[in-house]
Amino acid sequence: MSINNSDDAKKRLTPMQFHVTQRCGTEPPFYNEFWDNKKKGIYVDVVSGEPLFSSLDKFDSGTGWPSFTKPLKEISIVNVVDDSHNMDRVEVRSKNANSHLGHVFDDGPMPTGQRYCINSASLRFIPAEDLEREGYGEYKKLFDKSESGRELSKSSEKANSDYELATFAAGCFWGVESLFKQVKGVLETTVGYTGGTASNPTYRQVCTGITGHAEAVQIKYDPNVVSYEELLSLFWRMHDPTTPNRQGPDVGTQYRSVIFYHNEGQRKVAERSKEEFDRSGVYTNKAATQIVPA
Repeated sequence: MSINNSDDAKKRLTPMQFHVTQRCGTEPPFYNEFWDNKKKGIYVDVVSGEPLFSSLDKFDSGTGWPSFTKPLKEISIVNVVDDSHNMDRVEVRSKNANSHLGHVFDDGPMPTGQRYCINSASLRFIPAEDLEREGYGEYKKLFDKSESGRELSKSSEKANSDYELATFAAGCFWGVESLFKQVKGVLETTVGYTGGTASNPTYRQVCTGITGHAEAVQIKYDPNVVSYEELLSLFWRMHDPTTPNRQGPDVGTQYRSVIFYHNEGQRKVAERSKEEFDRSGVYTNKAATQIVPA
């Protein structure tokens, strides 16, 4: 359902919802309803109620807006070329209501590599436990499947301990993760913040440098397929470890180079690897990489 009458739209929507959906506006980052929402459920068009995105595909992009790797259904989204503000972008609109939602960028995490940057004001959130009551019962199975999958994963891990963990910080964790994901023998990767003093810090807190966290990637790998030494070799090659608190245009302590070791064996291997890197002469300066406990 599309709102064609401007007066009707103003009556039904809040000023911000009207500004975003009907006038292609943009809400302030971080100061919006869903940018940090971690509850399970789906997001529907605030105008028509058509299902658009799922919390299962939501991630923290650090932009201050809700970000998703993909829509619930491709047919519910319309992409439009947007050359406003002297920029070439791809606008995202809902198919039925023709609401402006936001934009999509090709800098998201794998497997899609896309980041749907969406305005909270264009969305209404339906918690998983309310899906049937709100008329979205067909999507309840997504979250039932998610729960059963998580329980299976835990039991599988208990039954199969033939894997090891490695944790590295080498700049923006999305880029680091994408490279490690391509390695044969890497079973699973998780991005997050570590090495700091605060519990469960937000992106904004980490950016201040006060918490001391680094953007890092934890890797679950099969040592029978890929060794810790091989992961370290990729670690040294994927970034410039000689630049303290910086990787390219990303500047701050959260972008420092760190090897977080999980046992004494990893510590010894990491220190030896760092010495070999410094002797290699790849860079004029020696590595500023820290080697600390995970």
